[in-house]
Amino acid sequence: MSLITRRQALLSGLAVTSGMVVQIGGLAALLNASPAQAAPGKPETTKVDLGFIALTDAAPLIVAKEKGFFNKQGMSGVELKKQTSWAVTRDNLELGGSRGGIDGAHILSPMPYLLTTGAISKSKKPVPMYILARLNLNGQAISASNDFLKDKLTISSPKVGAAVARKNATSDKFKAAVTFPGGTHDLWMRYWLAANGIDPNKQADLVVIPPPQMVANMKSGTMDMFCVGEPWNERLVNKKLGYTVLITGQLWKDHPEKAFSMRADWVNKNPNATLRLLMAVQQAQKWADNPANTVELANMLAKDKYVKANADDLLPRLRGTIDFGTGRVANLKNISMKFWSDNASFPYKSHDTWFVTEDIRWGYLPKTTNIKALVNKVNRSDLWRAAAKANGYGNGPAGDSRGVEVFFNGVKFDANNPQAYLNSQKIKSLK
Repeated sequence: MSLITRRQALLSGLAVTSGMVVQIGGLAALLNASPAQAAPGKPETTKVDLGFIALTDAAPLIVAKEKGFFNKQGMSGVELKKQTSWAVTRDNLELGGSRGGIDGAHILSPMPYLLTTGAISKSKKPVPMYILARLNLNGQAISASNDFLKDKLTISSPKVGAAVARKNATSDKFKAAVTFPGGTHDLWMRYWLAANGIDPNKQADLVVIPPPQMVANMKSGTMDMFCVGEPWNERLVNKKLGYTVLITGQLWKDHPEKAFSMRADWVNKNPNATLRLLMAVQQAQKWADNPANTVELANMLAKDKYVKANADDLLPRLRGTIDFGTGRVANLKNISMKFWSDNASFPYKSHDTWFVTEDIRWGYLPKTTNIKALVNKVNRSDLWRAAAKANGYGNGPAGDSRGVEVFFNGVKFDANNPQAYLNSQKIKSLK
């Protein structure tokens, strides 16, 4: 179906149709009309500042800006503001746009939960957030320095524990970098280490490094491994400074990664503008997932104002070609970054249930956390469905769960019983 033009959107949105239903809790109407008439009403504002980090998976926001999808939805004042780290993203979301910060962002999926509970806000006060869409599946990696183990590591091997033990037997403890405490990369690194019998709290020194600084820190010899999104794993290999141990799709096939999240107060105040932003992001995700656009996407992201990288660092892994830096090159498109296919954009509540459970596992959230209530508060899959319907994309998956998930080591996660999963983990640090 062709995109709704701004003129059509305004004409169809000036009046409230009988097909609209009022959202409980004060959010303005969600549309229940047929897709052809489902444009939201006139946006309450055309301006908003959205944050992003220099990563490939920021693509949906960047594409929505560069290809005019925001403009076509009447959101002509969207400004993308590059953040230097996830900590800066957190601080600017806590400030909000009215105080010189931002009102939404490309973000690590657990962060809206940590903000909503006040666990990571500087003030320690809750900063209510909504997750509106998942921006991508897969597309991260765990990388190691060439010097850490000459006999290269693999996803599951006794070599992992042996290499860590050898390093810890020296005066320099095994050190691994992640991008934010309790964020996705922290959780991927912890899950992988624990699955290989390594307690990340006792046998590892986990340090926080902003994504664009990972390669430089590896070059300086300040870490043994890191977990980060692309293109920084590819750049490490291209510079021959290290190798890819695994891509995260090998840990958990089609795992959720980044989210499009906004402050709840902004969404509540601007429901029509929110739906228009979300419609534009969905359109951008479909564009970014089209193989015919991949070269253009790589060149777009490579610009200094966005990722600031060579297209050669971006293009191969966007295509699913993984050079591990070990002599192995594999086509792993089926478990590489996805923006739209396989319901990549839909924010499954079952996935957010895992993130919250893992943050409980490692002490970032208290074990008394009401997981279901928190996920239902933050995850706005209902708004995603409304935007998809307005776009003519249907209503999305049948439910809010993708079912039982299976990890590389055979462990299963059932979102209906997160406590059973938590109880089964031998290595954990409950608070």
